[in-house]
Amino acid sequence: MTAAPRRAALILVPVAMLLAWHFQLLPLAWHWAGMQGRAAQWQHRSLWLPHYRVGIEARPIEGLADNLSGLTYNAATGTLFTVINRPAQVAELTTDGRLLRRMPLAGVPDPEGIAHVRNDLYVIAGEREGRLHWVRIGPGQTEVSVAHAPSLGLGADTLLNHGLEGVSWDEATRRLFVAQEKWPRRVLVLDGMDDTPARPRVREWHPAGFGALPLGDLSSLTVHDPSGHLLLLSEESALLTEYAPDGTLVSLLPLWRGMHGLRHKVPQPEGVAVGARGELYIVSEPNLFYRFEKPGMALAAADPA
Repeated sequence: MTAAPRRAALILVPVAMLLAWHFQLLPLAWHWAGMQGRAAQWQHRSLWLPHYRVGIEARPIEGLADNLSGLTYNAATGTLFTVINRPAQVAELTTDGRLLRRMPLAGVPDPEGIAHVRNDLYVIAGEREGRLHWVRIGPGQTEVSVAHAPSLGLGADTLLNHGLEGVSWDEATRRLFVAQEKWPRRVLVLDGMDDTPARPRVREWHPAGFGALPLGDLSSLTVHDPSGHLLLLSEESALLTEYAPDGTLVSLLPLWRGMHGLRHKVPQPEGVAVGARGELYIVSEPNLFYRFEKPGMALAAADPA
């Protein structure tokens, strides 16, 4: 090997290793191979992400131009709620990605996550401030404010704007799950919760097994109430992962071109929610809406994107 190819190899090999580490390629390949052998064990008692196909792809949400982040499903209204930053707002959407209303949000400079708790109660996560706010959003409401709302500061490391990114309520266990994007990339669990954040016990959730968090970052999360399974979404990896309550990685859904019927890669997935029949909803910046379904789901037909 001459000097020039040798120098190129000395540069390319470390770069390739760095990229493989950054995108968690080895753990991802490990779990992808293992998932094929777990179908019999999990496909009838989990969401089982390999069975999903995209039903609505990259539909622009008319009336929302930019900075879409976070998503939650309200079973009572049958609608979705999301947050927008710059300027801070809360928006309500139909399950086919149509805007119903948009409400200015006062007191949270950088909202990144939203979770429906029950009735008209929601939790909104502020990224830069590392704080959770309990707010009421009722029918016909035109604005939201946290001025007199209960709140809780987690003291999350907000270095380089990598703070709180997602939040989800688990009604069965009355726990709140919170995602921190990176540095550290982690999921926090707040136990002993109720309708207000009165002295919760905060602990860190840990996945089980080798490389069990094959994600470059965390952009959102949601709990599937019937199974108690936790879904984690990564913007950097363009990947959705499903975990059992004990932290076992059950299944994967790559949001890549050619996978699950996608014509194009989901560019910047920022929010995920699960609907009443198990359908999956994902929003992507700046204002794109996706719905994934299993064969046989009785859902409204998707218009061409």
